[in-house]
Amino acid sequence: MDAADRRAAAAAYKERKTAAGVFAVRCAATGQVWVGESRHLATQQNGLWFSLKHGSCMNRDVQAAWTAHGEDVFSFEPLEQLDADVSAYMIRTALKERSAAWREKLAAARL
Repeated sequence: MDAADRRAAAAAYKERKTAAGVFAVRCAATGQVWVGESRHLATQQNGLWFSLKHGSCMNRDVQAAWTAHGEDVFSFEPLEQLDADVSAYMIRTALKERSAAWREKLAAARL
């Protein structure tokens, strides 16, 4: 790959759109469900799994279940993706509203 190709690839990476949305984490061993929101839904699982594997997840209930039962009983499920036309100013509010609605619907805890 020459320099021009690298520059084009870097520019394309910077211009890619990230999707914000709501997700659920489920523990099959206990039946517990946690709902959270993210500005980068596509990469959220990777970051969450990393923190759980290293024992540094901010949610102590999720960390305790992960430590007790292991990675194999956990699943990550995207629930809803925000429309692309939501303004950057309103994303945070929309994510909070949608995650609250999903927590109520699933009788889930906050992540």
